[in-house]
Amino acid sequence: MGVTLLPTRLPKGVQDAIGRTVGGLGITPNMVSMAGAAGNAAAAVLVARGSLLAAGIVYLVFSALDLVDGAVARATGKASPFGAVFDAVLDRASEAVVLAACAWYFAARGQEWQVGAAYAALLGSVAVSYLRARAEVEGVPMREGLFRRQERVAVLGVGLLLGWLTAAMVILAVLSNLTALQRAWMLTRALRADGGR
Repeated sequence: MGVTLLPTRLPKGVQDAIGRTVGGLGITPNMVSMAGAAGNAAAAVLVARGSLLAAGIVYLVFSALDLVDGAVARATGKASPFGAVFDAVLDRASEAVVLAACAWYFAARGQEWQVGAAYAALLGSVAVSYLRARAEVEGVPMREGLFRRQERVAVLGVGLLLGWLTAAMVILAVLSNLTALQRAWMLTRALRADGGR
């Protein structure tokens, strides 16, 4: 069984209210997803420039839009397979560009092992998401995990806000890769239980 450290979504009543309000403004779910990605790209630029506090604020605010796009889709009846894939791709790209900016930040300061930690965090992030996608292709639900996107966002956001970027990278590098291994084990067990590979 997976471990859930943070809620994955807002209460249904809050979701519905946000979805109706935002959707009523003529804003589509894909527009919300693109705004979140643009905000994360801006956060990445701020990280690369060394403005960590500002980057942390921008990163957390725009990452929170990930809780909004789905609510808007449901409230407006615009949920679609394309929208789900579009949102997932933008989420992965957003996280990757911010972690790459962290590697840039460390490299510019000659902090070599921290650069390695940033790339390890990026690898773990991609692996966690990829394993979920592969599991779903095989018909295995895979939302569980020790350190999912919301935990990664929280750790990186706090690390940026407090200037503890090195500590955040170490936590991300270790726990995201452990989560990837956890999901790989869960998927292997599920497939074997179904008489698969």
